[in-house]
Amino acid sequence: MAKRRKAGEGTLRLRKDGRWEGRVVVEYDEKGRPRTKSVLAHSKEECLEKLSKLRAQCGIVTGKARPGMPFGEWMDLWYKTYSKPGLRITTQKSYENRIYQHIIPGLGKIPLDKLRQSDLQQFYAQLKKSGRKSRTDIYGPGLSDRMVRSCHTTCHTALEKAVAEGLIPINLSVGCKLPPKKSAEMQVLTHEEMQRFLIQAKEDGFFELALLELSTGMRRGEICALKWSDLNFKTGALHIWDAPGRDLRPQVE
Repeated sequence: MAKRRKAGEGTLRLRKDGRWEGRVVVEYDEKGRPRTKSVLAHSKEECLEKLSKLRAQCGIVTGKARPGMPFGEWMDLWYKTYSKPGLRITTQKSYENRIYQHIIPGLGKIPLDKLRQSDLQQFYAQLKKSGRKSRTDIYGPGLSDRMVRSCHTTCHTALEKAVAEGLIPINLSVGCKLPPKKSAEMQVLTHEEMQRFLIQAKEDGFFELALLELSTGMRRGEICALKWSDLNFKTGALHIWDAPGRDLRPQVE
């Protein structure tokens, strides 16, 4: 039986034509589907060597953390080991988009202990100028200020962990100049728009939920988490809970 290879090492197989093929996941597309690269060789040993070089070029984790490891390898290790296990599926996709579509391609080859603040600063500027991977005809070539800041936050958190692990002395992402944080202008529905919204909600079977949202300002997650026990049928009072035993809002009557 063939020995199972560790995560990140890639796959190895003998083709029908007698050559060995090595394949490894190098990134993920916008929908979270893996994209792979492969190498071919006439012997298993040669294929393993080529596969090892491919992993190094792409910044893919293959061993224990070390100060001189490529930053992309550390990002991959940090995400899979420390971050991903505690994230929801939808949040994982956002992280993987930032890490594998932007951060690793832009900074992945730089050794972790050689990464400088200027590298990060130039990377953020490049994202803002021409970092968008798709739909450039609609949104232009650069990423939004929010996305640039999100990439910075991911880098900062990963570097903070590297400091905690003793891989680097300080977190050089601290002090980077970032695009200003802008608050989106609140869009308020008109009376006519609310009426149309409620009519459509009634047809779709969500009238009560939509009415509760409009009349109380509750968030969708809070509404979906409601239980019958939260409603006092005698007084008509409704309790909204953020966590067990902790009432964060006044009663809604």
